[in-house]
Amino acid sequence: MKTKEIRERFLKFFEEKDHLVLPSFSLIPQDDPTLLLIGAGMAPLKPYFTGEKNPPHPRIATCQKCVRTPDIERVGKTSRHATFFEMLGNFSFGDYFKREAIAWAWELVTQGYMLPEEKLYVSVYEHDDEAYDIWQEEVGIPEKKIYRLGKEDNFWEIGQGPCGPCSEIYYDLGFEYGCGRPDCQVGCDCDRYVEVWNLVFTQFNRDARGEYHPLENKNIDTGAGLERMAMALQNVPSFYDIDIVRPILEHFIEITGVKYGQEEEKDVSLRILTEHLRSITFMVVDGVLPSNEGRGYVLRRIIRRAVRHGKLLGLEKPFLYQAVPLVVDIMHDVYPELKEREEYAVKVVQLEEERFQETLEQGLNILSSHLSTLKEEDAPVLSGEVAFKLYDTFGFPLDLTREIVEEKGMELDEEGFEKYLQEQRERARAAQEQQEDLALQGDFEELKNCSTRFIGYERTEGEGRVLALIKGSSLEEKASPGEDVNIILDLTPFYGESGGQVGDRGFLEEEEFLVEIHDVRYGPYDLILHKGKVEWGEIKVGDQVKARVEEDKRCHTCRNHTATHLLHKALKEVLGEHVNQAGSLVSPERLRFDFTHFAPLEREEIKKIEDQVNRKIWENIPVEVEETTLQEAMDKGAMALFEGKYDEGVRMVRIRDYSLELCGGTHTRHTGEIGLFKIVSESGIGTGLRRIEALTGPGAYDYFTQKEETLKRVARELKTEEDKVISRLESFLNSYRELEKENQRMQQKLASSEVSSLLEQVVEVEGIKVLASQVESSDMEGLRSMVDQLRSKMKSGVVVLGSAADGKVLLVAMVTKDLTEKGLHAGKIIGEVAKIAGGGGGGRPDMAQAGAKEVEKLPEAMDKALEIVKKQLS
Repeated sequence: MKTKEIRERFLKFFEEKDHLVLPSFSLIPQDDPTLLLIGAGMAPLKPYFTGEKNPPHPRIATCQKCVRTPDIERVGKTSRHATFFEMLGNFSFGDYFKREAIAWAWELVTQGYMLPEEKLYVSVYEHDDEAYDIWQEEVGIPEKKIYRLGKEDNFWEIGQGPCGPCSEIYYDLGFEYGCGRPDCQVGCDCDRYVEVWNLVFTQFNRDARGEYHPLENKNIDTGAGLERMAMALQNVPSFYDIDIVRPILEHFIEITGVKYGQEEEKDVSLRILTEHLRSITFMVVDGVLPSNEGRGYVLRRIIRRAVRHGKLLGLEKPFLYQAVPLVVDIMHDVYPELKEREEYAVKVVQLEEERFQETLEQGLNILSSHLSTLKEEDAPVLSGEVAFKLYDTFGFPLDLTREIVEEKGMELDEEGFEKYLQEQRERARAAQEQQEDLALQGDFEELKNCSTRFIGYERTEGEGRVLALIKGSSLEEKASPGEDVNIILDLTPFYGESGGQVGDRGFLEEEEFLVEIHDVRYGPYDLILHKGKVEWGEIKVGDQVKARVEEDKRCHTCRNHTATHLLHKALKEVLGEHVNQAGSLVSPERLRFDFTHFAPLEREEIKKIEDQVNRKIWENIPVEVEETTLQEAMDKGAMALFEGKYDEGVRMVRIRDYSLELCGGTHTRHTGEIGLFKIVSESGIGTGLRRIEALTGPGAYDYFTQKEETLKRVARELKTEEDKVISRLESFLNSYRELEKENQRMQQKLASSEVSSLLEQVVEVEGIKVLASQVESSDMEGLRSMVDQLRSKMKSGVVVLGSAADGKVLLVAMVTKDLTEKGLHAGKIIGEVAKIAGGGGGGRPDMAQAGAKEVEKLPEAMDKALEIVKKQLS
């Protein structure tokens, strides 16, 4: 039975049992910070199991794509372990429970898939008598074929969330696939008994402390591994032999030229390439990009492990990306997104392969050297310092280093590695958090009960009372003219820097004083710190002040912030859903937006993004703000930073049905207020990260005004109209190219004429023709051209030419091949000649060049060239 039919038959079976069939969710978890990737069929449905959300139907069935890496070291070494797999699942949310789940699973396995009962076994959790009795008394499984296993095997949980005891169905592949031990049975770690279905009886919810709480409604979560079921139904010994995997294995067998089944080490590498390619393709298509953090690091580990095993099989150049279309061809009928994003996936994988290839060889050599030294010293452990250097400098994931070390029969100091990694993180964190002007190292315990109310969303002016004055690292009662001070108010319209938006600028004033505020940030206890300088008068704690934001600068900032939201959405539309915000800066002068993407943007892509943002600006769409809960915002589809920290109450900024983001910044009331949007630069800032800088409103207008002035000046210089600059410039360039060609022709004629004259200066030294002369040439290319012509004319001989150009000496030497065999060496000759004129150089035995600084010594150098040739001959 083909894998496609197995998948279809499962979903149809449960559809007939009144289940709602849903398509696979993305591998990237939605609104679940506890998971990096979807690793089980139930993972996307967790909110339904916990009761956070109401399911669309009490019974659901899916075929969910999954990635799980805890057993990555076993991939390729066993017949069943994989990082990517499809999980067939049927789920009940407070509806049916153990009796129905067990009965239906057995019905589908034995009657739907027609697996022989004599090859089937089951297991239950050792304390689950209810499941045991159902299997034995109601289904009729003999007692000898039911195994009670412990928590490690038969209690299902993955991080926080729903969990419970489980019961598994096993298929016996046969004695020949077992370990051969007399006690081999269900639960053995060999390949004989393959788990094809896991029935999880979700009765508990595990919290962050690891404690279990009974669920109000008991649920069912089952998972039948599609690939393992295919092994049983297609009667093949391994995951690598099923119909959707074997073609990939055959591909790598073909490109490596390795005969499968003859050398176990090479077989393992072939299987690793085969399995990892599926994970890589699906992860990239779902929007994961290689990086050094989070799910991006999971992808990077898998790609780099595969590249290393490709190298073991003799694949020196990037090869994985060329196999991505094979996965697409096999799987796109079930997952159409593969075809839609095939070109994108190929490019991402190619770039990551090329990046790792640059450092792989060097890293392997360093590791090999350390392992050889350890072996000589009979030391069995590779230090964490070396492992960290390989990780930090050469991009070696820890598990790749571990795998290589274990292949040599040694161990890795993982604790030492973690120590170095943690120290690096601490240094980075300290550098990031260091704010010299807001270090505030003093004791501010008395500010603990203070608070500042922000009114800046509604207005840019307000009256507040001074709660505290901080000068340096101490609280003060007053501040005098010329002093720098941090001021805390009970109420303020000033926005404190956060979420990428810079703090406001403005003034605190009263009749007795004026303080200019040039930055606003958050300080201890989330109080808003107004950093300023007292211009005149004296400000004291308790004073009432008028706080006035520079409205013009705030308006510019609002334009740039709203434009950032439009840009974020436009990037997703033009480049793809893999684009996510990775950082931003919103100031009055400009906006900067960092985002995930694998390649530089083409000019056409930038144009499309600009056009889309400007269209939305000119539509003058209302910008609406809504205060809501985090959960409600997520339910409405609001974009949020992955792993971003949000309070339960959040602020949601909506630009009609175009953009919806969680945001605490200030915005325009309508998009039309932005006026104009122009991207001024696009660049790379790291692996898989790009940066756009842009201008809006008056800033964009000034940008275009400057460009217009430049165009006018060019037109004046070209003596033409502005709209004819291009044609006029093309005409000038064509004329220039023709003159350049004519100049080259003249130079060649002159050179030919000079060559004829130079041949008259040839002398013989011990029977060998030698020419050493100063000539006229403006560059090295001209000298080499003369030498080539002289070689052609002389047939056999030595030539040394020198020229003075732009205050420096250019030198070239040539020795014909017949004379290099007699010991003459152009590189050595030119080196000695150059020394005389205060320079140096060298090259091949037949051709060499050099430079020197002392133009006045060029004649002397040419005179001594003959002696140098004679010296070499002797």
